Amino acid sequence: MDRNYRFVIVSFDGLRPDLIGPELTPHLWRMKAAGVTLAKHRTVYPSETRSAFPSLVTGATTDRHGMVGNKYLDRAVTPPRYIDTSDAVLLRRLDVESGGRLYSAPSLGEILATNGRSLAVLATNTPGTTRLFHHKAENFGHVRLSGHFREACTPDDVLTEIETRIGPLPPAPPKIELDRTGQDWITSAFLEIVWPKYRPDVTILSYGEPDVTSHFHGTGAEATRSIIAHCDRQFGRVLDWWEAEGRRAGVQILAISDHGHITGHTQVSVADSLRGAGFNPGTAPSPDVDVVVVPGQVGSLYLANSDQENVARLVAAMTSERWCGPVFTRAKDDINGIAAGSLSNRLVFAEHSRAPDVAFCFRSDDTVDPFGLVGGTFYDNDRRAGLGLHGGLHPKELAAVGLIAGSVFPNTGCASFLASGICDIAPTILYLLGIEPLHTMSGRVLHELLRRSKAVDLPVREESFATHLGGYTQVLRREHVGAACYIAGGWGSC
Repeated sequence: MDRNYRFVIVSFDGLRPDLIGPELTPHLWRMKAAGVTLAKHRTVYPSETRSAFPSLVTGATTDRHGMVGNKYLDRAVTPPRYIDTSDAVLLRRLDVESGGRLYSAPSLGEILATNGRSLAVLATNTPGTTRLFHHKAENFGHVRLSGHFREACTPDDVLTEIETRIGPLPPAPPKIELDRTGQDWITSAFLEIVWPKYRPDVTILSYGEPDVTSHFHGTGAEATRSIIAHCDRQFGRVLDWWEAEGRRAGVQILAISDHGHITGHTQVSVADSLRGAGFNPGTAPSPDVDVVVVPGQVGSLYLANSDQENVARLVAAMTSERWCGPVFTRAKDDINGIAAGSLSNRLVFAEHSRAPDVAFCFRSDDTVDPFGLVGGTFYDNDRRAGLGLHGGLHPKELAAVGLIAGSVFPNTGCASFLASGICDIAPTILYLLGIEPLHTMSGRVLHELLRRSKAVDLPVREESFATHLGGYTQVLRREHVGAACYIAGGWGSC
């Protein structure tokens, strides 16, 4: 097999697959005709950006790479500290302090560097997300560029060269405004400098939209559709380059997203509910706080006293609330958590030393929002109803874009209905480069898509798990393809 392949992964943060169409996204639609659509492509739990993208680059679920959420409580130090992974400077410090163990599994950039190859990253996500794509880029002299944040950029001379050629790094706009300039800047940087001069073996080009606009305007709102169309036009520039030059140079192109969105319909307060049940919650550790409620759409609760009785009391309080969806605690056995009514966090691949004592999703449903999109949820933030949210286990949150085209993917204009996921991309790329995927990877090589790949008869099965407590019921569904397992959805109701 020819190993002189290169790969360009183009990511659209938070894009629902069902928003791709010939009118709104003609260039993504064009790619569908040029390649294979992964029709059952999914992300990991929690369906948050800074858990999902680490899964992209490690090929591993959250329990293996350790990025347990966008935010988490670090209890490896005394006193415990609250970690916001959007902070690139903090992430670098954590990696150095831990002796290079920010991730609990090797990442794609590290593996490529060990094998004499390179990973370039260009992203308009938060500075922390940009670093997480390749958190050791400066160690290897690899290119990592943020479309807005200088602290996430390396090497300095590459940034200087690009600013000289295409213009200064644009400032990040307020979140309520559409980020067009950043997407334009990173696209031009890749096409005009990074590709022609550095020819990375793998490039991640990550558009931080439509995620932000969906959060502040709504997933199907006019503003969100506008930024989707704009990102698609920038992708069109990349696709034009690929058709004219990249394909002949052995470039395989992938278009992905890290998660979908559903719509918040009912505002609640988790802290108020827990306070009413006799707890003293807070958003950061302190002597008078007995449960830390980590802000976010995926629920993370850290108890000051995490013995089984206290965990059970917390779960009992939560499952009596109308907003409570699926709940997970540390394992009692292969299925059940230590608290009645909870499932084991192993079932959603969330067991890690950084994991919360109780992880939960807000209760979601299949209501249709004002834009005609299926998926609604309770939520806990200070924004109005009708805006996009993610983090949980609704199938529309888990659904992710997966489009692949290139010389090694022979079936054009078709769809694969075998389950796949964000963890499968890194092992597939490594396999095609002749590098053995690591044992830490939970994803699989997508052999069924590859030209000249040995036919593999993969057993496929589905399974579901349920538990009850009083009037509360939850159900989790998963799919297996060979040794790989994908979460299909989770629901809870009172």
